[in-house]
Amino acid sequence: MSLTDTPEIIVNGYIISPSDIDTEMQYHPAPTRRQAMIKAAESLIIGELLVQKAEEKGLSKNIDIDMINEQPALIDSLLDQEVEVPKATEEECLRYFEANTEKFTTSPLIEANHILLAADPKDLEQRTQMRELAENLIKQLSNVPEQFATLAKQYSVCSSRDVGGSLGQLSYGQTVSEFERQVFAADTGLMATPVESRFGYHVVFIAHKVEGKPLDFDVVKEKIKTYLNDKVQRKAISQYLNRIVSEATIEGYEFDIGLSSTMQ
Repeated sequence: MSLTDTPEIIVNGYIISPSDIDTEMQYHPAPTRRQAMIKAAESLIIGELLVQKAEEKGLSKNIDIDMINEQPALIDSLLDQEVEVPKATEEECLRYFEANTEKFTTSPLIEANHILLAADPKDLEQRTQMRELAENLIKQLSNVPEQFATLAKQYSVCSSRDVGGSLGQLSYGQTVSEFERQVFAADTGLMATPVESRFGYHVVFIAHKVEGKPLDFDVVKEKIKTYLNDKVQRKAISQYLNRIVSEATIEGYEFDIGLSSTMQ
């Protein structure tokens, strides 16, 4: 819906003032004021509905949204009463495992050396220059690979320059994602093109690589069960919030079809 000025919203007779929404907006950063306003308004509406439901169920009296935020156990108690969440069975976990075996492996390992040519992401001229230098170093190393340590010492701005550019043994999560994504997908040997990252350009030689090994179902069963239970719970809570919104009398605001915001 289109909002230009902060609205006054009435939720089952309770007034959420424009000043309440303006104050709440600081907790909902967004690209535009309108988007922040919508997030803030929906959060306050949902919070008020949860307050009203908690009082209706006798969980507490004379509570307000601030108390809900400060005592999340009140929401948990309400949702435990109101939302039925089925638990994943072992058969369901096994089916998920068998359909997604590629997700359940040990982390691959690589041993890599690199030469880091630093370049500011905002300096396009510098990045062009460093890419060209990286390409020239790759050509040189293609002919004389034994010069890697010497060139690392001469050009790299990484502290690994003092040990021939060696990064040692790496597993997932030890380097920045854009570097990791390219390097772990490569074969052993000198990578044919520079690897770009937020730091600049890398000339990379992969000395050794060990692929990840499949994990047994028993090892990951609890992890899968937690994932499936959380997924079902999020869906059930979303459906519950949609229901209490649709049953409420709300003046001054209209939710889009399908509730996208939840209580923060």
